[in-house]
Amino acid sequence: ATGVAQVSGLPNVGFDELLRFPGDTYGIAFNVDEDEVGVVLLDDYWRLKAGDPVERTGRVMDVAVGEALLGRVIDPLGRPLDGLGPVAASVRLPIERPATPIMERAAVSVPLQTGVKAIDALIPIGRGQRELILGDRQTGKTTIAIDTILNQRGKNVLCVYCAIGQRASAVAKCVATLRAHGALEYTVVVVSEGNQPPGLAYIAPYAATSIAEHFMEAGRDVLIVYDDLTQHARAYRELSLLLRRPPGREAFPGDIFYIHSRLLERSTHLNAARGGGSLTALPVVETEAQDMSAYIPTNLISITDGQIYLSPTLFELGVLPAVDVGQSVSRVGGKAQLGAFRAVAGDLKLAYAQFEELETFSKFGARLDADSRQSITHGQRIRACLKQPASDPVSVVEQIAILKALTAGLFDTVPLSGMPQAEAAVRLAASRIPTAVAERLLQGGKLSEDDTQTIVNAAKGALSGLDKQSPAPVDTAEDAVEKTTA
Repeated sequence: ATGVAQVSGLPNVGFDELLRFPGDTYGIAFNVDEDEVGVVLLDDYWRLKAGDPVERTGRVMDVAVGEALLGRVIDPLGRPLDGLGPVAASVRLPIERPATPIMERAAVSVPLQTGVKAIDALIPIGRGQRELILGDRQTGKTTIAIDTILNQRGKNVLCVYCAIGQRASAVAKCVATLRAHGALEYTVVVVSEGNQPPGLAYIAPYAATSIAEHFMEAGRDVLIVYDDLTQHARAYRELSLLLRRPPGREAFPGDIFYIHSRLLERSTHLNAARGGGSLTALPVVETEAQDMSAYIPTNLISITDGQIYLSPTLFELGVLPAVDVGQSVSRVGGKAQLGAFRAVAGDLKLAYAQFEELETFSKFGARLDADSRQSITHGQRIRACLKQPASDPVSVVEQIAILKALTAGLFDTVPLSGMPQAEAAVRLAASRIPTAVAERLLQGGKLSEDDTQTIVNAAKGALSGLDKQSPAPVDTAEDAVEKTTA
């Protein structure tokens, strides 16, 4: 059958043991029955035929790990895909390893800055957390993951990007983006393509996690992206059905939850005795017709420590990244969030939620009082500030300057069409904030009144300078709506 083989005459073979077929084709013993062994094949299996000899290797499936992998593009078996010659790594680790015991873990206490304003302010992620990215296809899930990797430049965080069953062209585009922004030098890319055997897609995330764990156990901070676990679940379903395992809900076998829980449980923050390293996971999963309550998405929501939900409606409106703040949550990151973010984020989330309710209400042509009109005006500025182009991560100091300007209402008089220029001016002014203030922001301490005033004054100066030098921006459709409601 496609991607699997039935083997007999291998006494005492172990579960997950690596088996060698003719032509250096490998497989993993998956169903260990009394009379025969169901094997998941990892290579070009069409050369094999009935009656071929099979050898035991006596070892479980493992992968090369270490510094030599940084900057490389490899497949789950450790073979190079980038044309840069063999990978010179001497250490190998099994792809399936037990998760760190609870007593050897520490609380998530340091933020992992994504550089995406909507996430760092409203749905923060800590180092050692598992934050699910989910949404319909073509809503920008991979873009958020890649932008997060780009933002780790100079932050002493190593990255592993694991592409599971993706199109070769899509992976090539991601690798080109990483290379163009100098991010490939601290990243390992593990790839299984859609036209390869399902066995490779199945082992890919486990192999990538072992590569990441090696760095974590050396005391480093690591970020791993699984793109995406929908393809992983489908590969496992295909293998299971071929091996005649009984199907359950939506034809997935009963242990589909277990394959993802034992994968994501390996991401954690180690305590000081274990070196203090961390492994942060960003699993990606695809929903169909915005159905977050489908089988695989709900499984992953229950395993992870929060989710970032991307809405196709927002995507179509041009609100990018299309993060639905109402349906997204971080169950850990707030504890690790920098103090300056915490000071502004609470007000921001509430104001944005109120705006969304009022905006829906105002569409029915209701006459609004002055306070409601002000809430809508302010909410439109929040939405405009949360927009962000791809591959343009925003630094912590710039983000806090923008958010402070927002909460102080400095953007409320700026026409919506002029928001990109106004935001750019505030970002430029933030780069001129005194070094001492910037240091305090980055260290996570609470901001004093003087620090807050310094940031607000810098933003005010930038916006007043913009008013003097720029002509009145052309009204957009949203500006027209705003004038009508006024």
